[in-house]
This record gives sequence, C-alpha cells and structure tokens, in this order.
Amino acid sequence: MGEYLWYIPNQVQPGHRGDDTVVDHNTLATLSGHATTLEEYGWGGALIGTGWGRPDTFTVATALAARTTTFQPLIAIRPGYWRPANFASAAATLDHLTGGRVLINIVSGQDNLAAYGDSEGDQAHRYGRTREFIHLVRRLWTEENVTHDGGHFKVTGSTVVPRPVVRGERRHPRLYFGGASAAAERVSATEADVQLFWGEPLDGVRERIERLTALSDELGREHAPLEFGLRITTLVRDTTGQAWADAEAKVAEMAKGTSAFPRDPHRRAAVGQQRLLDLAARGEVLDDNLYTTPGKFGGGGAGTTWLVGSAEDVARSLQKYRDLGITHFVLSDTPYLNEIRRQGAQLLPLLREQAVPAAA
Repeated sequence: MGEYLWYIPNQVQPGHRGDDTVVDHNTLATLSGHATTLEEYGWGGALIGTGWGRPDTFTVATALAARTTTFQPLIAIRPGYWRPANFASAAATLDHLTGGRVLINIVSGQDNLAAYGDSEGDQAHRYGRTREFIHLVRRLWTEENVTHDGGHFKVTGSTVVPRPVVRGERRHPRLYFGGASAAAERVSATEADVQLFWGEPLDGVRERIERLTALSDELGREHAPLEFGLRITTLVRDTTGQAWADAEAKVAEMAKGTSAFPRDPHRRAAVGQQRLLDLAARGEVLDDNLYTTPGKFGGGGAGTTWLVGSAEDVARSLQKYRDLGITHFVLSDTPYLNEIRRQGAQLLPLLREQAVPAAA
C-alpha cells in the first residue's frame, strides 16, 4: 500500500513556493495545525526540511509530535550539524516519547556549514562521513557499549538510553537518504533504509532502482533490502483541464521572478538537481503528466517537476511509480494547508486502493 507523507514548510520567511499563509506562518499554532490536519485527512506524517538559517528542524518536529497522536515527523538532519551519539540519543528519546513515530532523512547537500562550525571536504570526504554517520547511528540504536574509532567519528563504551521503539521488524527509526551521484548511491546501497528520488520520469526512476539494487548486491549490503521513495509536487484539481490551467498560471507567476518563488542558490550544484533541470530539454510534459517547465523558474528540489491533473490522473501516475517499486511518497503543493485537505480528500483514498481505475 505504501507510506504517504506530506511536507511542512520550516521557513523564517513566509510564502514558501507561493504558500498563502503570511501572518504567524511559522508559529507553533500554525505548524501544529498543519500536523493535526494531516492526521485528520489520513496522511502518515510530513517531511520537515533543514538548513542553517531556518528554525531548528528537530525542535520543530518535537513540538509537532507533542501536539499529535499518529503524525510521523520525517526529520531532515545533517552530519556535521549533529554528531552521531548526540543525534542517536535525541532521536531515540523522541522515538520513545512518541511511541515509535520518528522518521529520519539524512541530508548531505550544500549548506552554510561555516556558520555552525563545520567544514566542507570534497565529495568523497562528505559522503564517506555520511556513510560512517549512518553506520554508527544504527549501531548506537541497536547495540550497547559501542566502541567505534573511524575516519570521522569516535565513541567509546557508548550506550544510548532510552532505546528506540522496537515493534515487529522495526528496530529503530527508518533512515531515508537522497542523492544521485555515484558517491551518494554507494551510501544508499549500503547504509540507508529508503532512497528518496525527486520527480524524474518513470524510465529514469526504473534505471536508478535497478542500479541501486545491483549495487546493494555488489557492495554486500548487510541490512534489509533497500526501499525506495518519491518526493514530488502534485498539483491536483477537480478536472484535468483546471489542473493544467492552474499549473500554467502558477508557472507564469514564477516566470515574473516574484519573491514567492525564489531560486535555490544550490539548484545547479547537486547531481540529482541537475538531472531534473536537464529534463526540460526532453519536453515540457514527460510520461503522461510530469510537468518540467517549473524547473526553469522555480526554487529547485521537489518544486522542479510537478505531476499535474485530476486526482485520478495523478493517482494513476503515482501507481506507475509504485509498480516500479516505490513504496514511500512525500507529496506537496501550495497553499500547503488547503492542499493537505484537497489531496487528503481526493487523492489519498485513490492511492490507498489496490489499483487506480484506468483512464476512460
């Protein structure tokens, strides 16, 4: 059936990707309102983004978890901002307090590292550190008296208490990871639980799943098989025509260069981001309804490509990703709160069915 999550903006400035909440946009009342509405409409939880110069993600996630009962925060964190033992203890504590609702997204992309005292090595150093971070955190969650003397981190006789919630096959919070470079894929293949893809066409996602699966075997993965997820913007309206009219109108606003759609300063730096930007050369619309034009004007990341259409259109497209092996979905559109309700009412019920009806 899959896991269906949303996105909660974690921003100092209002208007993220055209969101319409301006007054008190990042107060506890507003953000917890998003979280409780997600629960009400059947979403599993939400990704909460990270980066220096934004509210601290772990603090926000903890506050939202305390105001909810089933909401799962997918907490984005960075090695370097956190040290492994500090992070493992904080996450295990929150997992304990919430009854096992914590999800973690490990981020290795660019950030203002110098502002919090970190340093940026080359790609091999950066992903080597990330791989060691995940490996050590997993050990700290599942073993006692851990001693580790690695190239980046060291602990001696370390036991994390309280422990993460163990339930069935769940031994600790699930570890999501992104990245499309060869170095990033080696981290996913060996250490991550879920590889997150951005909104690439089906052929690109299929090729990456096949490569990562083969790489897991080649590198001798020691954990449960790698799972796969999709982080994408979904623009849903009552009809196909209305959806495309609204998508084109939103892109027209983005083309004006308004502050509601700022460009990501790192949008051309990451391999995965460049893959998305390059899609526009293949056409404005790929597969059935993957809209590439936003990438010419938008802020990058999950806002680069959109799935556009009626709930049935978008559900059919997501079903095709699911058929490839995608089991985790992180969706969003703005205005965030309105779209939590709209897509929760129209799209989620279709996604939770075993099969989406074929187009007439």
